Amino acid sequence: QVQLVQSGGGSVQAGGSLRLSCAASGRTLSSYAVGWFRQAPGKEQEFVAVIRWSGFSTSYADSMKGRFAISWDNARNTAYLQMNSLKPEDTAVYYCAADPQGSTRDAVDWDYWGRGTQVTVSS
Repeated sequence: QVQLVQSGGGSVQAGGSLRLSCAASGRTLSSYAVGWFRQAPGKEQEFVAVIRWSGFSTSYADSMKGRFAISWDNARNTAYLQMNSLKPEDTAVYYCAADPQGSTRDAVDWDYWGRGTQVTVSS
């Protein structure tokens, strides 16, 4: 069983930066896909980014490209989401997820989830 513990997040002004962490326990995730999703109030959960094969492959939603960076620390079994140039529309609860395949951007296909962390961006 995989447990994902999230940290980071908080409140920041537009243009600022935050880093989210997702520490995994229960097994090493070096062969898993680890992703980030978010859900804003009144909106559907949406894909943010995914990292596979200990960082050899990364992919982002179009609106996050160039602003967000996902990374993986094998020694810590931890994924990170560095968020720069934050906008008010980035305000949401952010979730990390893990899956042996992680081959889709659909949250229902992912097996393991963190509890979520709030990110609030003020204008």
